[in-house]
Amino acid sequence: MKNKKGFNLLSVIIVICVTSIVSGLTTGVIVTNSYKNNLGLTYEDLVNDESLNEFLEVYSSIVNNYYEDVDTSAMIDSAVDGMLDYLGEDYTTYLDQNATSELEERLAGSYQGIGIAIKDRVIDSITSGTPAAESGLQVGDIITGVNGIDVTTKTNEEISDLIKETKNSVDITVLRGEETLTFNVGIATIPISAVNYEMLENNIGYLQMEIFSATLEEQVANALSDLESQGMQKLIIDLRNNTGGYLESAEKTASLFLEKGKLIYSLESKDTTAEYYDQTDDQTDYPIVILINGQSASAAEILAAALKDSYGAIFVGEKSYGKGKVQQTYNLSDGSMAKYTSARWLRPNGSCIDGVGLIPDYVANMTYTYDETGVINGTIDSQLSKAIEVISAMWCTFFAYL
Repeated sequence: MKNKKGFNLLSVIIVICVTSIVSGLTTGVIVTNSYKNNLGLTYEDLVNDESLNEFLEVYSSIVNNYYEDVDTSAMIDSAVDGMLDYLGEDYTTYLDQNATSELEERLAGSYQGIGIAIKDRVIDSITSGTPAAESGLQVGDIITGVNGIDVTTKTNEEISDLIKETKNSVDITVLRGEETLTFNVGIATIPISAVNYEMLENNIGYLQMEIFSATLEEQVANALSDLESQGMQKLIIDLRNNTGGYLESAEKTASLFLEKGKLIYSLESKDTTAEYYDQTDDQTDYPIVILINGQSASAAEILAAALKDSYGAIFVGEKSYGKGKVQQTYNLSDGSMAKYTSARWLRPNGSCIDGVGLIPDYVANMTYTYDETGVINGTIDSQLSKAIEVISAMWCTFFAYL
């Protein structure tokens, strides 16, 4: 029989306390960077918690007496997953290392890489100003090797992981026509674009927001500055298919439009309700129409509701998703994450949209075209057309909504 080193109850409690403190330093939130939940537990509370003591006794018994060696980290992850599952709440869940890494990368608004997108090993696009753009790589190149490793049978994800594992630079071997070429490409922090914008006819600006990442506010501010320099007098904000992101990002983005002192949202937790107001001097005064649909959710709904209630924006499209809850995250030492609901948010008019959504002032659906067999072969953006129609008539009526 193998000798196994066990843990007494006091030792385990101390380990958990220390781990909680360290992990707490990396705690973030899905829809906010700044809202934090204080556990408020003391060492005495933990020692006197009968349920926790029972859990620790079972943990210690398994570690000491199970007939095989136990991966304690994996067992704790399973326990965390079980606790979250017990709550039976849709937005409370456990994310493994890969899912956590993917989520954090998307919300960070940047990633470590070379600046390419690949599809079936073929370089599909190259971001301008990145190491890839400066290296000589071209769209259409077929990647055959990474750092001397043959990747002809690897997936896009596996190739991406090989590139990300490199710290300073990476050797990319490609097939270009009949020629095999190798490029040494530097690794850098690559910004992820979260906005698309353009000027439409009649001085109408169009601004699409794809995700409420950490860099969205800066990107929106730059887009507004550019559009305003082109003579924009009215703005359409497209939040369709935007499933959310950081609450702080929604708050800061709303502050670009609202007058100082206007209410953006409220957070209703177990014990308190806190109100969050615009504290900046930034504001705009042109009419705004917001496009929404069934996939507009969370932080996207927070921004839309703030601009509706505290600015006078008009909704066009379809009813939004209806996610009125805020998630907080807790990072585990192995890189996984626990995500759980810590509050619900209220729009400036005091209502909670959870399960209800935002109702458009003007309902508009997409128009689809079909081939001879009845299969959809194209779409016409009749929602955007309706938004243009509505905002074109708002110049004289906008101030009535303030």
